Amino acid sequence: MRWLLIPLLGLAAACDGAGDGAPGPSGPYFARSMFWNRDVAAEPVARDSASILAFLSNAGGWGSGDHLRVDFSFDVLRADASTPRRAFTPTSDFYSPDCDHQEVPLPPGGNVEGERGYACSGAGDCHLLVFDDGAGALYEMWRADVGAAFRGGCLAVWDARRAYPETLRGDQCASADAAGFPIAPLLFTADEVAAGEIDHALRFVLPADRIGRGFVRPATHALDSTGPANAPPFGFHLRLRRDYPLGALPSEGARIVARALQRHGMYLADRGVLPLTAQSDRYTAAKWHGLLGERDLDALRIEDFEVVEHGDRIAATFHCER
Repeated sequence: MRWLLIPLLGLAAACDGAGDGAPGPSGPYFARSMFWNRDVAAEPVARDSASILAFLSNAGGWGSGDHLRVDFSFDVLRADASTPRRAFTPTSDFYSPDCDHQEVPLPPGGNVEGERGYACSGAGDCHLLVFDDGAGALYEMWRADVGAAFRGGCLAVWDARRAYPETLRGDQCASADAAGFPIAPLLFTADEVAAGEIDHALRFVLPADRIGRGFVRPATHALDSTGPANAPPFGFHLRLRRDYPLGALPSEGARIVARALQRHGMYLADRGVLPLTAQSDRYTAAKWHGLLGERDLDALRIEDFEVVEHGDRIAATFHCER
């Protein structure tokens, strides 16, 4: 059997929250409804929304010159039962019991985030994302480096057929992302944009000095942060205002992303400079050229958003309970 290096496309569905146990097409990737599937267009605004947005605006916005730029460096590889597995040696970026120490499928010809192959030769995060749809398993590793030896940081293995509780893989537990989320389901693809709809929430990042302490659900984890008390916590949820003039955006691709931000929003998942994260088009049928550019969402400013109600902030203890 030939190994396929293509992404599994998101499955469109109307979903009503995480952990309801309802089987069915509630993707992308996961077979059951999760937090990223929620339609939050009518959800209440958080009581601290104005304070958080004012802080971010005064601090310089998104962290890339106050432009909502798109990072197209992520890839999701596809594996099956015949894909070779390799054991890895944990690095200092592997934390126990947060992380999983299992063999990882490595499709021939694949790559880690931001690289042409599996070697982590630059200074990036080098996320390795592999979905085995036959087994219903999503493998996500931070700082993977594969050559003659295989060394890796935190590995999170997600059961894509499970109805996870609000604590996901475990309360106060990290994943390959700081907030404890899976990464792949929150990335958007050229195939989704070409089809005209992104039916899930998106992933975004902020610089460390613009993130406050602790986290809010659906996050399960946080890093030490240097932001003040009114800085947003990991897991906070932004939604584009319903009255934003979508016609002012420069492309239909940008308008499709903006509609997803109005309906599903985006979650703060990690620290970084390029705010919004998408899959590259290396393994997709549709290509980003002529569809969506890195700067097509530059017009979206902090004040064009509102914070979705998220409940009380949870202090980070750094003691994972699985």
